[in-house]
Amino acid sequence: MNEPRKQKRKPPFTKMAGPLSFTNMATRPRGPAAGAGRGSGGGARREPSGAAPPRARLPPSPLDSGLVRFQRRSRAVAPGACHFRRVGLLVGGGRAARAGGSGAGARRDATGGGGGRVGRGGEDSAGSRASSLSRGSGCAAEAPSTSAPQALGPGQAAASERGGRGAPAWARSLPSGIGPRQGAPKPLPSLPAAEPHFLLFQFPPGGRTRCRYLPSQRQSWPLNPEGSAAMPEPPAALGQRTWRLPGMSSSCALLLRECDLSSGLFVKGVLGRAKTNSTGSIPQASEEASLRALESLMTEFFHDCTTNERKREIEELLNNFAQQIGAWRFCLYFLSSTRNDYVMMYSLTVFENLINKMWLGVPSQDKMEIRSCLPKLLLAHHKTLPYFIRNKLCKVIVDIGRQDWPMFYHDFFTNILQLIQSPVTTPLGLIMLKTTSEELACPREDLSVARKEELRKLLLDQVQTVLGLLTGILETVWDKHSVTAATPPPSPTSGESGDLLSNLLQSPSSAKLLNQPIPILDAESEYVCSLALECLAHLFSWIPLSASITPSLLTTIFHFARFGCDIRARKMASVNGSSQNCVLGQERGRLGVLAMSCINELMSKNCVPMEFEEYLLRMFQQTFYLLQKITKDNNAHTVKSRLEELDESYIEKFTDFLRLFVSVHLRRIESYSQFPVVEFLTLLFKYTFHQPTHEGYFSCLDIWTLFLDYLTSKIKSRLGDKEAVLNRYEDALVLLLTEVLNRIQFRYNQAQLEELDDETLDDDQQTEWQRYLRQSLEVVAKVMELLPTHAFSTLFPVLQDNLEVYLGLQQFIVTSGSGHRLNITAENDCRRLHCSLRDLSSLLQAVGRLAEYFIGDVFAARFNDALTVVERLVKVTLYGSQIKLYNIETAVPSVLKPDLIDVHAQALAALQAHSHWLAQCCSEAHRQNSEQFVSLISTTMEAVAPLISTKVQDKLLLSACHLLVSLATTVRPVFLISIPAVQKVFSRITDASAQRLVDKAQVLVCRALSNILLLPWPNLPENEQQWPVRSINHASLISALSRDYRNLKPNAVTPQRKMPLNDTKVIIHQTLSVLEDIVENISGESTKSRQICYQSLQESVQVSLALFPAFIHQSDVTDEMLSFFLTLFRGLRVQMGVPFTEQIIQTFLNMFTREQLAESILHEGSTGCRVVEKFLKILQVVVQEPGQVFKPFLPSIISLCMEQVYPIIAERPSPDVKAELFELLFRTLHHNWRYFFKSTVLASVQRGIAEEQMENEPQFSAIMQAFGQSFLQPDIHLFKQNLFYLETLNTKQKLYHKVSAHPLEIILPRCSCAAGSTMGSGGLTCDLAALTHLGLSPPQKIFRTTMLFQFVNVLLQVLVHKSHDLLQEEIGIAIYNMASVDFDGFFAAFLPEFLTSCDGVDANQKNVLGRNFKMDRDLPSFTQNVHRLVNDLRYYRLCNDSLPPGTVKL
Repeated sequence: MNEPRKQKRKPPFTKMAGPLSFTNMATRPRGPAAGAGRGSGGGARREPSGAAPPRARLPPSPLDSGLVRFQRRSRAVAPGACHFRRVGLLVGGGRAARAGGSGAGARRDATGGGGGRVGRGGEDSAGSRASSLSRGSGCAAEAPSTSAPQALGPGQAAASERGGRGAPAWARSLPSGIGPRQGAPKPLPSLPAAEPHFLLFQFPPGGRTRCRYLPSQRQSWPLNPEGSAAMPEPPAALGQRTWRLPGMSSSCALLLRECDLSSGLFVKGVLGRAKTNSTGSIPQASEEASLRALESLMTEFFHDCTTNERKREIEELLNNFAQQIGAWRFCLYFLSSTRNDYVMMYSLTVFENLINKMWLGVPSQDKMEIRSCLPKLLLAHHKTLPYFIRNKLCKVIVDIGRQDWPMFYHDFFTNILQLIQSPVTTPLGLIMLKTTSEELACPREDLSVARKEELRKLLLDQVQTVLGLLTGILETVWDKHSVTAATPPPSPTSGESGDLLSNLLQSPSSAKLLNQPIPILDAESEYVCSLALECLAHLFSWIPLSASITPSLLTTIFHFARFGCDIRARKMASVNGSSQNCVLGQERGRLGVLAMSCINELMSKNCVPMEFEEYLLRMFQQTFYLLQKITKDNNAHTVKSRLEELDESYIEKFTDFLRLFVSVHLRRIESYSQFPVVEFLTLLFKYTFHQPTHEGYFSCLDIWTLFLDYLTSKIKSRLGDKEAVLNRYEDALVLLLTEVLNRIQFRYNQAQLEELDDETLDDDQQTEWQRYLRQSLEVVAKVMELLPTHAFSTLFPVLQDNLEVYLGLQQFIVTSGSGHRLNITAENDCRRLHCSLRDLSSLLQAVGRLAEYFIGDVFAARFNDALTVVERLVKVTLYGSQIKLYNIETAVPSVLKPDLIDVHAQALAALQAHSHWLAQCCSEAHRQNSEQFVSLISTTMEAVAPLISTKVQDKLLLSACHLLVSLATTVRPVFLISIPAVQKVFSRITDASAQRLVDKAQVLVCRALSNILLLPWPNLPENEQQWPVRSINHASLISALSRDYRNLKPNAVTPQRKMPLNDTKVIIHQTLSVLEDIVENISGESTKSRQICYQSLQESVQVSLALFPAFIHQSDVTDEMLSFFLTLFRGLRVQMGVPFTEQIIQTFLNMFTREQLAESILHEGSTGCRVVEKFLKILQVVVQEPGQVFKPFLPSIISLCMEQVYPIIAERPSPDVKAELFELLFRTLHHNWRYFFKSTVLASVQRGIAEEQMENEPQFSAIMQAFGQSFLQPDIHLFKQNLFYLETLNTKQKLYHKVSAHPLEIILPRCSCAAGSTMGSGGLTCDLAALTHLGLSPPQKIFRTTMLFQFVNVLLQVLVHKSHDLLQEEIGIAIYNMASVDFDGFFAAFLPEFLTSCDGVDANQKNVLGRNFKMDRDLPSFTQNVHRLVNDLRYYRLCNDSLPPGTVKL
């Protein structure tokens, strides 16, 4: 019997890691007392008496066969040595045995490696416990409990602060900082990472041990009597070591991986003998301790006080543990033994990770055990588990079925059906069924396409059985709770069948059936029904419409849809008062929502077989019975109150149904005589205008818009039946128009309209009020298109009424000391005026929206109506300008003044909307010399001119400016410039002393004045256009506008003072913004107009070119100048002439050196990038110019792009400049194809093919290489743009078809992308970089023979890496177009070489991939094969990555 050693002082180095379990992390003491009660080295705490507390042990890492576990012994050690508790090591294949030994408080563990049973350790003395953990399959020989060999190690201690050598992977990789807290001993510095560390085993004196270093190095040495010898020199080869101990067989070898050992410390251990435990299980104490520790860890992780650093530590610990195959055994115990939700969810996540990522490498016996245990666990505990844990467990089991059904898990689906059929487990079976439908019908990409197709086929084979079961469940519940009585109960439960119902159903029996009272279901039945309906909804989302969906099932679904509109049951639940009854009421409403979801899933299918159309008609009839029930108005409820009481989700589902009906099936159902479409519109009308929410109303307006679009397209396609169709729907449309107009007026709808927000902007930059008004006016406009006469006769009287109020305000205006004041002060009068002005503003917008229906072919027919409207608008605008309502004082200035301004602005906008009618009227007036038209235009200008002032509010000012622009640009009356009001505006703008308008208004007014002088007058010959006079006037206008700007030229040196520079920038900005706008608006006009414009601008253009070098480093000024030049090049390049254009281009090319480009792009941010983008846009205009004028610039432009701009931006992740550069390259190729490829008609005739001669090959190759590199960038917009450019070049220039006279000579180099790597700047870059150095084909075969399949390869790799998944379809089409150039070469040469180059798949898998790629040559089949190849390649890589290291694949 050994005496216990006395405890000595603590050593001055860190403690070692304890037993490898969750307890190391979860139970570590914190604070100064952390080291109390520990032996030297910070070992396990000694218990004062009794047995040592149980320690949890996790399974060994699968990478460490025969994992060594060290436990510290609580004893003093000399410096340079560390004594450990005695540890039992059991190696090879064998069962765990009982470890022998002695010594109070000593613990002996036996650990075995392999794949067998687990034994239980026993105690052989007081306070002593030995445990063993074996994974072997054979039986290990017993080792004596005395004189056992001891392990020693030089260097660093085998167990570091973050876990001992024996720690599994998840414990060894813990980050630093997990370990001794405050008060713990400080750790010693560790050796450099590159320095080797070793383990030695000590045996009794005279014994020898032998160490074999892989691959073949062997070395033996004796151990000294003290048992502390060490290797004198570490061997050079480091890696896995095999230790052979005396007496061990060759199959019983302990494999050790590299350990971190503290410098100067020795490791000692004892090899003990163990006996097999009869139970073969992990010691219970270990499992319980691990569970408690894991619970503590999870609780700590989710605690509010836990730091992020600590959470990362715990997360890494748990994640690494989950990667071990053996971890599932502990998780199985955790699931059955804990009530901690966090632990259960974590354990299920471990199973999920195992099944989805490592299942292929799990031994078959383990798979069988998991397939057996998890369903049993679910069946035993499904009633007590939290719902989210239960659902997660169901998903894990379904994941197993997704992998193994039916081959290895043949009873998977049978078990689900049995669960559904058993009343006790029906809910569980339905949850499993829904999960199966979700996971198997549309599985993720971790399955091969063949497996996906197999699963879908297997599920389709079960559909009829499943639907039958679900129908039976729903019918049974309904029949069980239905109240059958000869006489129906009194209202409100009595039937509500009216004439419409009879029309809809055409069958008294059907009506009677739907009018039966809705049964009252108990909670369990409602739960079962809700699960069944959820299953049906998901099944309907993917199964085809077929006879499996029986009339009985549809009828049953509609029975449950009635729960959503059962107000009586909801009221009873709320009246009874208890929360349980309220919940029941909500559940009943939820049944209705779920039933409508099922109906909508069926409705969303556009492809309807002929035999199913009758079912659809029945569905519509039954659904519209529900619509009638919802919208029925009786004494007890109004329609709106009824809708307010219904579940909001039910209303949304019902609205979705109506939208699907109108958009998908109306054209199909309208032809059925037994379906009353007009009556349906009546119900839809009631449903729309009694919606309790704004969103519901918007959704219903969308439905009406769909219906009106359908009606319009139907009339256009059947003009002969136009009158018949309109007569059928006329009443409904007029009613709709009237009600929509009422809904936008405060007079009829004040309460609802005042709730709308008119301040906050949404994503479309609209307020809620603006959205409401816009959608309403769209409906009004569409009705106007169908029924113009009715619409006008409905709208104009309402407008006239509100105009009378507005025009009558003049009598209430009084003069006060400070100006004019509106003498309306009573609160009620102010409120009424506010509502009237808001209504007038809305109606003016409606009038403007309808302007398009008075022009064109109907101009003459509707002339009088339009003239009436325009005259009223002109009168209103003049009235507002003359009495200056926008500046008048009111009793409520914050409300009434904005209303008055808005009415005035909307009147101007409505008049502007009629400018096209005025233009057509101008043409008629020219022929008829109408004074009426002259009066309209003159009066309009009298209304506009006073508003062109800085004293007018911006909203009103901009409306006046836009109207002036429309008159000058669209109407163009000859007499416009002679109107006194227009001349006043000219004087106002050209007066240097006048205050400048806000920028936007100034630009608009200058545009209008320029257009008056430049645009040709309609219906006049060229000799009557008065160009000389107009040219002089325009030159005077531009001279006045650019006076200050032109004065900058003499001082065009870099400014020395800050203020002058800022002033200069202001002048440049103000002038160039006006001139640029003038040029842009004249660019599409006649040659004469552009000539006059350039003559006026010529001096300003030369000033700009002279100023440009001085401001090259001022990116904001350069940006504006380049914008001006870009507009000039687009609109006036012909007028500028070739010499001056060449001068401009050469100046830019000289100024934008590589250094300047780099400065702009890299150092000046977004403004500098915009400068370069504008410069590239100018070059785009140059390369697009036809003819030979600018061809000499092509080499310089291409050189600038590829040698100066491209190297700067190629590796930048930012998309700035890239899009413009590649557009320039595309334009260069597209418009200058003959610069690269020359062909003659004679050669084409003689050879039959156009064998084009290649020129400038290096430049072409560089451009193509740049395009290829862009496909490796993450920017999806650039990828899409460049793919489109390549496809366009192929369509227009046959890029992919550059014909080779010889067979395909070169296939792509080997793919350098490793399996699982991500696309980036690397990857395939080397392939594309080598394009110009291949030299295997003549120049004319440059693309087809050296580049084509390189691009195919890159696009396939992009699909494999899923870096641009949103563009799958476009990439597939591009691959097809490239392959179609040479299908034989693609199938015979490229595809085998591509598969050969793929890493991460074996030869057999490559053969399968090649066989599955069918040689189809049509686009749909080919792209389907491409996506199948990509999917299966990813799947095989995933499978191979999940195999354990060292797996031999046969």
